[in-house]
Amino acid sequence: MTRTIVASASREIVIGFDQPFCVIGERINPTGRRKLAAEMIEGNFETVIRDALEQVAAGATMLDVNAGVTSVNPNETEPALLVQTLEIVQNLVDVPLSIDSSVTAAIEAALKVAKGRPLINSVTGEEEKLEAILPLCRKYDVPVVAISNDETGISMDPDVRFAVAKKIVERAMDHGIKPQDVVVDPLVMPIGALGDAGRQVFQLLRRLRDELKVNTTCGLSNISFGLPHRHGINAGFIPMVIGAGMTSAIMNPCRPQEMEAVRAANVLNGTDANCTRWIMTYRDHRPAEAGAAAPVAAPPAAGGRRGGRAARAGAGARLE
Repeated sequence: MTRTIVASASREIVIGFDQPFCVIGERINPTGRRKLAAEMIEGNFETVIRDALEQVAAGATMLDVNAGVTSVNPNETEPALLVQTLEIVQNLVDVPLSIDSSVTAAIEAALKVAKGRPLINSVTGEEEKLEAILPLCRKYDVPVVAISNDETGISMDPDVRFAVAKKIVERAMDHGIKPQDVVVDPLVMPIGALGDAGRQVFQLLRRLRDELKVNTTCGLSNISFGLPHRHGINAGFIPMVIGAGMTSAIMNPCRPQEMEAVRAANVLNGTDANCTRWIMTYRDHRPAEAGAAAPVAAPPAAGGRRGGRAARAGAGARLE
């Protein structure tokens, strides 16, 4: 059974087909959030702290940490800022972290101070990226997100995206990295622009699960980009991708409708034994009155943008 192990200083999480769906909180990402970017540049981390605490309280399994505040000289500015952000977050919460950057120097700087076993986010099939990132994965013994695009961009043919994923897995093995430490992102396209985007990703996920036997992730909200009432689409998408084999997603855990879909899928998929987490979370739940917003469910017991990556992959994601 494929199991990707990530860890903080005090807590280990397993991503796998027989595990509860791994929710990677997306909010600590200044891409598309000008106010947050300005705060981070000024050394103000109040929003980062609030977002970290709120996402964990809402049920995030992991947190993605991105410090890409500017496209001007990121090789000079981003490493120190990413280190500072990472240290603040990992000293605040006990969940594992995903180090999210397109700057290789920033990733390595963060790996030097990261506690436990973080996830690198990410590598693509581009030769330059493969040769820069895979040696870091081997050196620090950490897993990596593999985005299914290369020098030719993002193919609309799911077979081509599968071939890119396979190439990355094979190159990782050449570097001594096991397939279980490669978490593939098959690239979710906006359904409003590409009518068969859902069917494409379901097909890809089944092949990635059955043929490559790798864990998978995605920028969840990509699917609903450009549509009204995006959270309804996202909530419907979640159990479908989980049923097709997806084992994690970078998403906003502070959206109750979407987290309810995750928890329900865990129940129906058999990864919430005896419905324990569902019962603990919702036993005191009261339905909202007609026209009222649904209340945020209580978080489960302990134990239980995507801008940076989307920009690298060329996808149309944005934080809300």
